[in-house]
Amino acid sequence: MLVLTRDEIRQLVPMPKAIELMKIAFAELSAGRAVSPLRSVIPVREGSDTLLMPAYVPAAGALGFKVVSVFPGNLQIGKPTISALVCLLDDQTGEPLAIMDGTFLTALRTGAVSGAATDLLARSDATRLVVFGAGAQGVTQAAATCAVRPIEHITVVDPIEASHARYRQAIVRDWPDLADRIELRTEAGDAVANADVICTATTAKSPVFDDADVKPGTHINGIGAFTPEMQELPAETVARASVVVDQVDAALAEAGDLIKPLAAGQIDRDHVRRELGQLVAGEISGRENDGQITLFKSVGNAVQDVTVAQWAASEARKTGLGSSIDLG
Repeated sequence: MLVLTRDEIRQLVPMPKAIELMKIAFAELSAGRAVSPLRSVIPVREGSDTLLMPAYVPAAGALGFKVVSVFPGNLQIGKPTISALVCLLDDQTGEPLAIMDGTFLTALRTGAVSGAATDLLARSDATRLVVFGAGAQGVTQAAATCAVRPIEHITVVDPIEASHARYRQAIVRDWPDLADRIELRTEAGDAVANADVICTATTAKSPVFDDADVKPGTHINGIGAFTPEMQELPAETVARASVVVDQVDAALAEAGDLIKPLAAGQIDRDHVRRELGQLVAGEISGRENDGQITLFKSVGNAVQDVTVAQWAASEARKTGLGSSIDLG
């Protein structure tokens, strides 16, 4: 069985390829050709969860699952908030094919899906990016946005100053060409008012910016809040934005950013009916004008993980990267 490390996945799947793979995965999901049950969530302690996420994407020959843990308290002991493992199975025999680091893969595919949404929804002249959250997810949000838009300045906002140095180290290690564009802050200040693209990658339970600061034409990727209790985005922003989600059923079951304004009557069910896969397939339109606020809300889906993992495993066999273990 193939084993792939973080650094090997980084070599095997460049960000532009990951963005391309996300477009394929979500087109398949929206067309009903992929299987992805709602994830199972195991509450471990207050604020910490372990999730099991299976999926099958026949078009990619990708069958498998991810186990991912989200432990925000890890920041206090110098460890990542998110830890994960991905397992691939043979879609003909069901036999285990590969295991690989899921922590970097999760950040990569989450950044890549925002890259895909940004490519399809953001203004073509977007040059200023604001990222909320200086964790691993925030790193790949910046990398993916820069892969599809001519971003000149990146403001990263995180109230925990200790995370700033780790963020810059991660950028220098994996995407050094972005290093001189990064500004790190503990508060947003005027950054949101000047932003063309906003990415939120936190586990916040209340909005991380004010609706009044969002200028016309802004595109927003909300990827951090993945439970009904979490909320990164102001309800007013959600209400006035053109909303696209990764998968409607999952978003309405898990995304507090949508569930809360729905419960308060600030939006209706019809406001959340457009999927990224439909946008990829050309079944729905994207941005209608330069003044429109667009929002992509994602809670994450295992089709992302298995599609990227399958590509990584295939490329590893071609290039000789990775190692093998015999479970027998």
